[in-house]
Amino acid sequence: GRMWAYTVGFTVLPHVGGFLGWFLNRKEIPAWYEKLKKPSWCPSRRMFPVAWTMLYTGMGYASYLVWNDLGGCGSKAIVPLGLYGAQLALNWAWPPLFFGARNLNMALIDILCLDGLAIGTLCSWYRINRLAALLLLPYLGWLAMATCLTIRIWKDNPQQKND
Repeated sequence: GRMWAYTVGFTVLPHVGGFLGWFLNRKEIPAWYEKLKKPSWCPSRRMFPVAWTMLYTGMGYASYLVWNDLGGCGSKAIVPLGLYGAQLALNWAWPPLFFGARNLNMALIDILCLDGLAIGTLCSWYRINRLAALLLLPYLGWLAMATCLTIRIWKDNPQQKND
């Protein structure tokens, strides 16, 4: 019975920071984000909560699979779950940097570091649980788009850059 609680806990965890990031910065989206110059391929605002719900669910469940296969949080879990935790922290940090602080420079640095950690997470998980690694592929695809979008917004809105 306890494994069910772990499965749910790991699966829900990424949503916590994602929801907080949205909740704390939701007023900045219509007030500021809508006025930014964005590329024609920028997804609709309505796409983001749908995409992130699916992506956070997949990555959360994948983290449970890795944790379970490693037998919990022992020494073998330090690198694979440490990479996951670090990339999740950077994922959660992006909305406050981008929307809250309106700091395009820091948001860009954050997402570039996030990309590296997410790729590192996938590579470390591949040897432990292939399904977990595969569940990260949609996330990496979305991150690639989000990184390109961040770069374009950073480039096309020079008046918005903060130090």
